[in-house]
Amino acid sequence: MEIRTINNFKYLIYNYLKIMGMMLFLIFQSQIYAQTNTAESNSSLGKKYKSIEKGYKSGENDEGIATKYEELAKELVKNNELAKAEEYQKKAVEIFTKTKSKKELANALRLLAKIQEAQNKTKQAITNYDNASKTIDEDLNTTLNNSDVSRLQNSNNPVQQSNSINSKISKLKSASNTQSNQNDIQEAYVQMAEVQAQNNNTQGAIENYNKALEINPSDNLTANGIKNEIATIYANNNDLEQAIQIKNTIIQNVDNFNDVNQQIKERQSLANLLILNNEENKAIILIQEAYNIAINKGKTIEAKNSLLQLIAYYKEKHDDKKTLQLYEVFLQKLESLIKSDSTLIDVKLFEETDNKIKQLELEKSLKDELIEKKNSFNFFLIVSLIILLILIIIIIVYSVIIKKKNKKISLQSLRREMNPHFIFNSLNSVNQFIAQNKEIEANKFLTSYSSLMRNMMENSSKDFIPIQKEIDQLKKYLDLEHLRFNDKFDFEIFIDETIDTDSLLIPNMLIQPHLENAIWHGLRYKEIKGFLKLSFFYKKKTIEIIIEDNGIGIKKSKELKTENQKLHKSIGLTNINERIALLNDLYHVSITCEINDNKNLEGTIIKLIIPQLTKI
Repeated sequence: MEIRTINNFKYLIYNYLKIMGMMLFLIFQSQIYAQTNTAESNSSLGKKYKSIEKGYKSGENDEGIATKYEELAKELVKNNELAKAEEYQKKAVEIFTKTKSKKELANALRLLAKIQEAQNKTKQAITNYDNASKTIDEDLNTTLNNSDVSRLQNSNNPVQQSNSINSKISKLKSASNTQSNQNDIQEAYVQMAEVQAQNNNTQGAIENYNKALEINPSDNLTANGIKNEIATIYANNNDLEQAIQIKNTIIQNVDNFNDVNQQIKERQSLANLLILNNEENKAIILIQEAYNIAINKGKTIEAKNSLLQLIAYYKEKHDDKKTLQLYEVFLQKLESLIKSDSTLIDVKLFEETDNKIKQLELEKSLKDELIEKKNSFNFFLIVSLIILLILIIIIIVYSVIIKKKNKKISLQSLRREMNPHFIFNSLNSVNQFIAQNKEIEANKFLTSYSSLMRNMMENSSKDFIPIQKEIDQLKKYLDLEHLRFNDKFDFEIFIDETIDTDSLLIPNMLIQPHLENAIWHGLRYKEIKGFLKLSFFYKKKTIEIIIEDNGIGIKKSKELKTENQKLHKSIGLTNINERIALLNDLYHVSITCEINDNKNLEGTIIKLIIPQLTKI
């Protein structure tokens, strides 16, 4: 009964100490968290977190932020926080995808695949290795990623896995000797060792682990990890002595480089091996060392873990006194331990910084969305304005084309307007010749008339023709009028020798109406035989055309005209003026026409000035 009471008392004491310890831990932890408002983490991980936060606040570009995400992910991998590392690496991949940075994206996808593989997320890892191989058309990139895809897909085929890894190693060795390639070679040997270990090829696994160690021995973190794998193989094969020996070298290494966390964890790990090897005293010394390091360096969690190891050992040995002492000492040091534990501060800082980053991400996302909407609206507005402008231009151009086309049609229509009196009188003259039995004259007249009409019809669609063609038409016209009024006038055509009549152009049928007016309204009423002269001169890059007659003149002609004749005159002059205006507008030339009484002689003088033209 007494023994049972004592045991119950001990049990109560244990539980009391545990509860008090937890309460104190929570109290002091809350105090520590309260310190984070002014505290900053000096750890590498903390700096990576802060770097991202500062990047967002300073408006750093997307690729810069993505690179910082990647650096944080790598740091989290070192701390074995793989889930968190995957989260941030996915953000890097997302940004590189958006920015279309193919090389950076390929590297980011490969790193993401490695992180997922370390978490046994095989399907996701295969997908991302495959995506990385397809991102850039680069031989080494394709080989590395395809090799890893094959290795994971053939997890039940060690031969195929080995072939894939050997292919990767061969390719890496033939490539340039960069640090990145060396790291990949080391990783490949580790993968080969894992394949050998899975297939119980202990010697092969150890050989490949040692090859991996030879690649980059200065990387203590990686080297220690590889050595631990070798130690695990020996331990699994009950070669505890060899495993313990390797663990001792690891402890020496971490002590030399003052890696506190590894100093504690490696001692805890070695202690477990020593216990298995029945070296309990050595194990207790190591656990105590780990506990003391944790206490002295402010590592609350590791101190607690070491304490639990010791308590578990002493409870097994039924050394209750030692157990209670350990609890008591731990509780006494707990306050100062927690206050000095930078890890606890870092955890809270990381948490708060992580929340800030998420808030900044959200703000940037909303800002980007707003900018995108604004840009979309601006793009729509600009496109709309461009379309509107194009439509306006099309309308204007089309309007100009239509106007120009209409002007050309108007010009052709005006040019084709023949004096009905000319046609009627020409046919009447033929009739008179036939009535007077003047068949030869009638035949001659009809031949000339048909030739003139044919020429006029052939050139009717042309606004400008060579001077020589125009002269030929005008001569045929004057021949006809002279044949009809042979007792009323004679005519002469003078051409300046300096004029190239075959090359230079003048408006088609612009002179004929003036000749017609001179004959019908000037020379026809003269009592004696009149004279008509048509002259072509070349002056200062212009063609000057002079039409002179010694008819009755403008004033007397107006007095003799009937109402119908006045109307014809008006229409004829209007036609000429409209044609000149249209020609000047369409072809951007300056054609002028002057009609005056001849001051030196009776009659009228008409002056047409046409700029020198060789092509239209």
